Amino acid sequence: MNTQIWHGHAATWRAVTVRRAAALIGCTALVLAATGATAEARPRELGRQTLAAGDGWASDGTGTTGGSAAAAAQVSTVATWAEFKAALAAGGGAPKIIKVRGTIDANASGCDSFAAPGYDFDRYLADYDPAVWGYDQVVSGEQEDLRAASAVNQDTAIKAYVPANTTIVGLGRNAGFKGASLQIKDVDNVIVRNLTFESPLDCFPQWDPTDGDTGNWNSEYDSAVVYGATHVWLDHDTFTDGDHPDSSLPAYYGRIYQQHDGELDIVKGADHVTVSWNVFADHDKTILIGNSDSASTAAVDRGHLKVTLHHNLFTGLVERAPRVRFGQVDSYNNHFVADAGYGYSYGIGMESQLVAEHNAFTLPASVGAGKILKKWKEAPLTAADNYVNGVLTDLIAVHNAEIPAETLQSGAGWTPVLRTKVDPARAVARIVDHGAGAGRIC
Repeated sequence: MNTQIWHGHAATWRAVTVRRAAALIGCTALVLAATGATAEARPRELGRQTLAAGDGWASDGTGTTGGSAAAAAQVSTVATWAEFKAALAAGGGAPKIIKVRGTIDANASGCDSFAAPGYDFDRYLADYDPAVWGYDQVVSGEQEDLRAASAVNQDTAIKAYVPANTTIVGLGRNAGFKGASLQIKDVDNVIVRNLTFESPLDCFPQWDPTDGDTGNWNSEYDSAVVYGATHVWLDHDTFTDGDHPDSSLPAYYGRIYQQHDGELDIVKGADHVTVSWNVFADHDKTILIGNSDSASTAAVDRGHLKVTLHHNLFTGLVERAPRVRFGQVDSYNNHFVADAGYGYSYGIGMESQLVAEHNAFTLPASVGAGKILKKWKEAPLTAADNYVNGVLTDLIAVHNAEIPAETLQSGAGWTPVLRTKVDPARAVARIVDHGAGAGRIC
């Protein structure tokens, strides 16, 4: 049969023909790897499947079962944004399973439908042109007020809030969301699987002339946000900029008109999260774990942000895969494929305790292995048994040799135990490239 794998830059798909028998064997292997159980023990219906015991931080404590216990009346299939939001709101606090059919566009009506009366982008550009406004103060006035009001309209329209004890799954190979922002906020026990998320475009980015020496456009909206939530499992999803990569965006005032934020944020005391077998592709600022160094944020995040990332494919990205503050993050058996625009993979931030082991990195000749790690704050990490272009590489040592001004220390201070299966790092690229992403669940 014909299947496809991501290869190199995220925008490029390469068709690969494999024998049916081999595909079935690989399918079974993925089931065993994802569950730690026999294939027969796992419910066939995707919405009833739960996270296996020991599969990352989301399995800790009460575990993650999502809406697997939903009564028949709380199982729905949706094909529009209105149906999806209605399904999220229905049934009170009862467990629920929501099946997504096809691609649901949260912004099908277009950006103009959110614009506040009187907002005029051309007028906005004229009013806040640095030649007129300068770079010393943040923008204000009528057009900025109307831009902000327009942004509120979009915010209300494209965000969807997921309740506790919910499973959201895609049906088949082509289910997902376009232009939506999934909010998993202050709830417990959520599963999101087999969905493709095309990053939402911020219709109304804000110009901040004081951001850097020459100003910047700043945008909102992540594809998915885990905010103060606990026991969340994101599995076999695909996150991409789709038809609107940064390279397609215009520039104003000499700066890219940035309409993307992140693909996944895990913030504000969120805890016990497992991110497995996903594709994160063709994006700049990808995953943020902990969103600030501030004292108020530290008071919320310390002791939380326990996240496991395994068997994910990161390709065509610039940075934050992930950037970590405060959390005990276990990142193993992931494949990172860089291109010429690569910045870094792991951002070592305030009080982070990152363990990065048994991963594979595919870098072009123009990118040195020392760039894989980026030091933002003093925080020791563990980085063992990682392969770069097929060669066993001490990521900390090579970073310190290539970037001596940002010396990193070894030893995260803890040892992960919640791992169902660790694949040999040499085999990770092949295993992950063939198994990660939406449409790959057996």
